[in-house]
Amino acid sequence: MSTNDKSPQLQTVTDGIMMGECPRWHEGRLWFADWIGQKLYSIDASGQRRVEAAVVSLPFSIDWLADGTLLVAHAWQNKLLRRQADGAFATHSDLATLSAFGCNELVVDGRGNIYVNSINEALEGGPMASYVEFQRTGLRPGVIGLVSPDGTVRQVAQELAFPNGMVVTPDNKTLIVAESFSAELTAFDIAEDGSLENRRLWARIEGQGADGICLDAEGAVWATSGPRCIRIAEGGQVLDEVGVDPSLMCFACMLGGADGRTLFIVANAWGSDAPTRPTGKVFAVPVGAQHAGFP
Repeated sequence: MSTNDKSPQLQTVTDGIMMGECPRWHEGRLWFADWIGQKLYSIDASGQRRVEAAVVSLPFSIDWLADGTLLVAHAWQNKLLRRQADGAFATHSDLATLSAFGCNELVVDGRGNIYVNSINEALEGGPMASYVEFQRTGLRPGVIGLVSPDGTVRQVAQELAFPNGMVVTPDNKTLIVAESFSAELTAFDIAEDGSLENRRLWARIEGQGADGICLDAEGAVWATSGPRCIRIAEGGQVLDEVGVDPSLMCFACMLGGADGRTLFIVANAWGSDAPTRPTGKVFAVPVGAQHAGFP
């Protein structure tokens, strides 16, 4: 690992990524998706990177069932896939009834409920054009779907402004989702049947809205916001902040490491030509509170 000059503690774990997203800590390795490169990677404690799978989709996100089965939310197929023993992927659930526009983020809770969200619109002109339209109209087409352990798929939340990262608390009672366009973290109570109820504002983020998020053992959320990650308490108080090179945008974060106290951040340049160049990096920085909840 090489030390990044923006902070004496922030380290570069790996670079040369097209567009890093969806970091997850699993069985002693950091996993992450390269959306533009269309590969799923994992990294060990020494920083050695390996390709876990080729995934031809943008976006795609990952999580695991309790038995260790890898799940991939595949936007281009509009399906939830599971990896089989031979490494091939099979359909776990068809998500066409949830949205015609493909899925975005994924989280599996401790009871086997699988939550998948969708922005539920075609991004004609790209995300920025869609954001401008949101500012003009306030339209919130995003949805969250539930894939129950029995395989049924149903919508459990709607009217979300570009739903992105999601976390579930350790007691399986609360789901928090980042609404990127409104710069809000929105919470729901999770009912016994997995339904989402009692929608409420968990926190509002000043500046650029959150993308990927993760939860710590003190109940705070780490959220990406432009060239930084902020640790935020329910109600909106910013407790901590980690910045990267201001030419980069942080896309997602995850707590992991041997003791769950390393914050991993995936970031890359963002602009009209940025996805054509491998500007993406994975950073790591030690923090105080360890990982909690799901993912």
